[in-house]
Amino acid sequence: MSSSEKKYTILPFGPQHPVLPEPIQLTLKCDEEKVVDVNVNFGYVHRGIERAGELNDYKRNVYLVSRVCGICNFMHSLCYCMAIEKLMDLRIPERANYLRVFWAELNRVESHLLWLGLFADAMGFESLFMQFWREREFIMDLQEKTGGNRIITGTNNIIGGVNRDINGELVDDVERTLTKLRGRVKALEPVITKDPTFKKRTVGKGYLPRDLAVKLGAVGPTARGSGIRTDVRMEGYAAYGELEFEPVVEKDGDSYARVLVRFYETLQSIDIMLRMINTLRKMENGPIFVKPKEWPDGETISRVEQPRGELFYYVKANGTPYLERLKIKTPTLSNLPPLLAMLPGSELADVPVIVLSIDPCIACAERYVKIGKGGE
Repeated sequence: MSSSEKKYTILPFGPQHPVLPEPIQLTLKCDEEKVVDVNVNFGYVHRGIERAGELNDYKRNVYLVSRVCGICNFMHSLCYCMAIEKLMDLRIPERANYLRVFWAELNRVESHLLWLGLFADAMGFESLFMQFWREREFIMDLQEKTGGNRIITGTNNIIGGVNRDINGELVDDVERTLTKLRGRVKALEPVITKDPTFKKRTVGKGYLPRDLAVKLGAVGPTARGSGIRTDVRMEGYAAYGELEFEPVVEKDGDSYARVLVRFYETLQSIDIMLRMINTLRKMENGPIFVKPKEWPDGETISRVEQPRGELFYYVKANGTPYLERLKIKTPTLSNLPPLLAMLPGSELADVPVIVLSIDPCIACAERYVKIGKGGE
């Protein structure tokens, strides 16, 4: 090597890191403190969920897909149930669709509050971390009251509707809790919008321009933080077609924009839940499910808006209780290419913040094959 040839430092980020306890490794090529190139290697987790979906009967798969991701478990079971219901041409009761929207948004708020706390912790804002997670306890309590479990509420979904209802005094209790929670979350807004240290660590960091976000297929808050008005909920699945709301969009395309999207989506989701509760109060108690009369046959796709972005299910059935194929694409897989485009040019100290800004869930993204050296 000639003395004039530039030397770089190669640093591994992960697969075990205090900021990101997710099984992914980023190999960072650094020129002193600046990242000039990055490569990704994952494949540390192989849970075989898609194969298991072919071994279980189609009804038991509702419980299986709820374990793809604990944080957004309701969206997984909802997306799967919608696919099976489409194959069976089932008409879901109106009340069940409203209940599905309520629990989906409850799941979204829990996920966003968890992420906001982790993001604050990654920057050293320990007090803000504890405050976001304190407010998250309200959501987990509501999940237990309305769904029977503090974490896994995806099992509220069944093929043909839901197996639980929200009525009576529980409606008033939920409304009081959500109204109180909205005020407490709103009170944390000045820390995000005005604190100079918070903004210095996020503004301009991990820049993803709109055209590049489109080209690389970004989804969810990662895409909306770059000015892309994309949200699967706008297509009107479940009872979303009865709602009038606009996706939360920020145009700056940096880590700060992605924080703002998730923070204001949290408030928006609370408002949506309050509307759902008010609708359930006015609606007469009616059926919340219809019983399937046949086994699924054919193939179809289903899409929902998970907290991290578009969740995609492909289901192929053959008229028996067992599926021929189950294929799942989670939003983290879509957001990894944009992440790799954000990192070059950043400072090494900003890498944890930029990585967390896409809210990665690696175990969700690679639950079916090993990807990387020697993988498939």
